[in-house]
Amino acid sequence: MGPSRDLLTPEQRSRNMSRIRGKDTKPELLVRSLLHAKGYRYRLHGRAGAGKLPGRPDLVFAGRRKVIFVNGCFWHFHDCKGGLHAPAANAEFWEAKRSRTRERDSAQREQLLAAGWTVLTVWECELKDHSVLEQRLTEFLENGYGAEDAEPL
Repeated sequence: MGPSRDLLTPEQRSRNMSRIRGKDTKPELLVRSLLHAKGYRYRLHGRAGAGKLPGRPDLVFAGRRKVIFVNGCFWHFHDCKGGLHAPAANAEFWEAKRSRTRERDSAQREQLLAAGWTVLTVWECELKDHSVLEQRLTEFLENGYGAEDAEPL
């Protein structure tokens, strides 16, 4: 079997990829909706007071010094089925791009932790069961459980 070919021209592929949003995605809107319904209030996209936080977290709870990232599994190279899927067309480019994203995410998380913030990453694959997600978010916000700098549950 020969190498896989992209069915779109490079220009078409570029146009499609440029239209994928980084803010206000469906997964992010779902998390925001669940939290807002439970009475939590937050700031959006890395704003805490007058400054911007490293990595521009999707949700900022400044009074609690907690932030939540809502990450797409493919884009942020999660270790689930969706995140491990590798495009066949232009494979080297995508491998490098996604690896850089993972490294950048890690560095930004470390900066936030060093500044005294507690960090939670919610992955796109975790959004299927709303009750489990809601419990995880509540435990993080109330007790810090599930945070990346805490011991595993």
